Amino acid sequence: MIPPAESLLKYDNPVLVSKTTDRKSPKGRPLRVSPQQPVNSTPVPPPPKPKSAAAEATRQENEEILNSILPPREWTEGNQLWVQQVSSAPCTRADVIHLEELLDIKLQHRQARETGICPVRRELYSQCFDELIRQVTINCAERGLLLLRVRDEIQMTLAAYQTLYESSVAFGMRKALQAEQGKADMEKRVSDLEDEKQDLKKQLNEQKAKCDAIEKRENERRQVEEKKHTEEIQFLKRTNQQLKVMFPNYKPIFFRFSVSNICVAHFKILICLPI
Repeated sequence: MIPPAESLLKYDNPVLVSKTTDRKSPKGRPLRVSPQQPVNSTPVPPPPKPKSAAAEATRQENEEILNSILPPREWTEGNQLWVQQVSSAPCTRADVIHLEELLDIKLQHRQARETGICPVRRELYSQCFDELIRQVTINCAERGLLLLRVRDEIQMTLAAYQTLYESSVAFGMRKALQAEQGKADMEKRVSDLEDEKQDLKKQLNEQKAKCDAIEKRENERRQVEEKKHTEEIQFLKRTNQQLKVMFPNYKPIFFRFSVSNICVAHFKILICLPI
C-alpha cells in the first residue's frame, strides 16, 4: 500500500504497530506504542513540570475526542503496519498564518480552479477545515465537536447535491433518448399524415370536378327547359291571337284545365262551338 500523501492536516510522526497486516483497531484508537523519533543533536529540554491529575485527565479526554473526530491514518509497507495519529500539539498565530500560506501554495501548485466545480480545490479546503477543527479541538473540545457537526452537514449537503446532479443528468439522458425514439415515431406519423392529406386533396378535387360537372349539366338542362317553356308560351300566345281573329264575337267560356293541356282545350272549343 502506498503511504498517504501530504496533507494540510498536521499529523505526528508515523508509528510502527506490528510486522503483520492484522489490524486490532478499525478506528485507530490512540496507541501506547512509542514512536520512532529521529535522533536529534539538539540539547534535551528540561523535563516538564508535573501536572495535576485533573489536567492530565482533561488532556487525555481531548486527545480521545480529537482522535474520534479525526481518525489516525494507517498504511502498510511490506509486512509492516504503520499508524499516524493527528497531532495534539497546540497551535499559535504563526501556525494559522503558515496554514494559509501553505493552502495558497498547494492551490497554485495543483492548479486548482478559482471558480466552478473543482475536486482539487474542494479537497484542499476540506483538509484546511480539518486542520482548523484540530486546532480548535485542542483548546476546546466542545467547539471542535460543534465544528464537526458543521463539517458533516456541509459534506451531507454536497453529497445530496451531487446525487441530485447525477440523477438529473441520468433523467436528462433518459428524456433525450426517449425524445430520439419519439422523434422517429413522430416523423413517421407526419409522413403518414402528409400522405393522408394528399389523398384527401385528391378526393376533394374529384368531388369538386363531379360537382362542377353536375352543375354544368343541370344548367344546360335548365336552359333547355326554359327554352322549351318559352317556345310553348310563344306558341300559345300565337294560338290565342289567331283564335281572337277567327272569333271576334266569341265570349270566352272558362274551363278548368292545366297549363300543359291548354292547346287541347282550345281545340275542344273549336270543335264544340259552331262557326
